[in-house]
Amino acid sequence: QVQLVESGGGLVQPGGSLRLSCAASGFTFSNYGMRWYRQAPGKERELVAAARSLNGITSYADYVKGRFTISSDNAENTVFLRMNNQQPVNTAVYYCNRFPGRVNWGQGTKVTVSS
Repeated sequence: QVQLVESGGGLVQPGGSLRLSCAASGFTFSNYGMRWYRQAPGKERELVAAARSLNGITSYADYVKGRFTISSDNAENTVFLRMNNQQPVNTAVYYCNRFPGRVNWGQGTKVTVSS
């Protein structure tokens, strides 16, 4: 059974940092790229960052470039999202998923940036 479990969210002050984790199971993790998405209140889900499995190439949405870093640990079947210099606009529920062939969404992890 394919499963994605996100964790690491919470309340962070503006300028602070968080590292999110996504533990994957039920498929061969190293055969897939992984993506982080987010959904802010009242908005559609949007792509934040991606990491390709074959060559490790990463890509980011313009609004997080230079502040967010995606990385993977194939031995632990886990993908991470390091978020630095957090701003209130980054308040959202964060989700991960694989590509190609997206699977059912996990429960996400909520990030609230507020003083």
